Amino acid sequence: MDLQSVVDTCGKNYPTLRKLKVLLNQMYDYAMKYELCSKDYSQYVNIQKFKNKNPNKMDRTPFTESEIQALWMQKDDIYAQIVLMLIYSGVRVSELLDLKREDVHIDEHCFNVVHSKTSSGIRMVPIHDKTYPIFQKWYEEGCEYLLHTPDGGHFTYRNYYDSYWTPIMKRIGCTHKPHDTRHTCISMMAAKNVNPTLIKKIVGHSGAMSVTEKVYTHVNVEELLEAINKI
Repeated sequence: MDLQSVVDTCGKNYPTLRKLKVLLNQMYDYAMKYELCSKDYSQYVNIQKFKNKNPNKMDRTPFTESEIQALWMQKDDIYAQIVLMLIYSGVRVSELLDLKREDVHIDEHCFNVVHSKTSSGIRMVPIHDKTYPIFQKWYEEGCEYLLHTPDGGHFTYRNYYDSYWTPIMKRIGCTHKPHDTRHTCISMMAAKNVNPTLIKKIVGHSGAMSVTEKVYTHVNVEELLEAINKI
């Protein structure tokens, strides 16, 4: 009951609760190994009831047209380019920062997300015509990761957010968080009446799909490109 009470009252989201349960499992593995206890009570902790709840859900504010134009005015800044890549692809910032060059199919105008926070996030993403030259320029750098630090290293989220994202937001006079780019992309596609199934396919929202959409709906890169290029 003590363990369950921690889960019930901590106010964390489901992905964090999964990590918490893993930690509890590891603690009991250790305790049983050294005979500190005789039973693994962590196995009875229930986190499933929180799977579709999000007590810390924040309101997402899409970028306005004027803010997006301000970003285009900064397009010669390679790190402002990343914000535009996020807005016009709908990917999570972690998905873009972790994207390896080998998973970018530049001639086919798409890339594959092979690492994501959810299984539905593993997908093919079209490259918008407006941001294609930006993707191409980063691709031609030849580094292991498509996006990289000035010395060619792998971006961590904190490094990117503190050193590049925050200064760019201050420069254009706004306070957006990286996830707002994803919400912006979804909102723009919805405003252009893009088929909802295609939106889910592009941004990796399979969890919100019906069984029919998941199992029977197959799309190719041309359909995805046509959809994303409407914004």
